[in-house]
Amino acid sequence: PEMVALGEGPVAADLFYELGMRYSVGNSVPTDLVAAHKWFNIAALKGSQDAIRLRQEIAASMSAAEIAAAQRAARDWLTAH
Repeated sequence: PEMVALGEGPVAADLFYELGMRYSVGNSVPTDLVAAHKWFNIAALKGSQDAIRLRQEIAASMSAAEIAAAQRAARDWLTAH
């Protein structure tokens, strides 16, 4: 099925939030806080309040360099899509 939900609005926010959750806990993907932060960041930009909170929580376990890499990855993804 096509990923029609990759636009704006709550459906997109939920999709990106779900990706953040997967990477933060290692659900069917390796645990990767940089990737989790990236997806929570994108979900937050799409309007997810939960993503904002979880992004802050995982940032506390990340180095400044990891956070910068995650922010760069989120910007790059948003620019490409």
